[in-house]
Amino acid sequence: MLETSAGGIVVDVQEGRAHIAVIARRNRAGRIEWCLPKGHQENDETLVETAEREVEEETGIQGRVLTTLGTIDYWFSTHDRRVHKIVHHYLLEATGGYLTVEKDPDREAIDVEWIPLRQVQDRLTFPNERRIAQLAWERLAGEG
Repeated sequence: MLETSAGGIVVDVQEGRAHIAVIARRNRAGRIEWCLPKGHQENDETLVETAEREVEEETGIQGRVLTTLGTIDYWFSTHDRRVHKIVHHYLLEATGGYLTVEKDPDREAIDVEWIPLRQVQDRLTFPNERRIAQLAWERLAGEG
């Protein structure tokens, strides 16, 4: 089975430093994982629309997509099937809102924080998401 999702890195500049909103959720084993906001497309949404909606739902921050950062694909198993998941990541500029997980209809996000982009490598759980954060850093620094 193939699943497609979209999300990304929403950036806000605070005191001259770029910060990104990251969320915490519990994995199937009950451990807390810090990750980038993402989710499934709804109805006839574009991937960009999905990314903007999911970022706002899971972090409370409204954002506008600036550019694509790339995709991550991986496999996982549920109790009855194997799933191939593709996640499209975007770089978003924060345009409003405030940090909250109360807008998450699925109640997957249990916490949200602004993390300085320079420190995000130490916070994100998954190497593939750390790679996406590095791409965001390069784009913001004008290297990409």
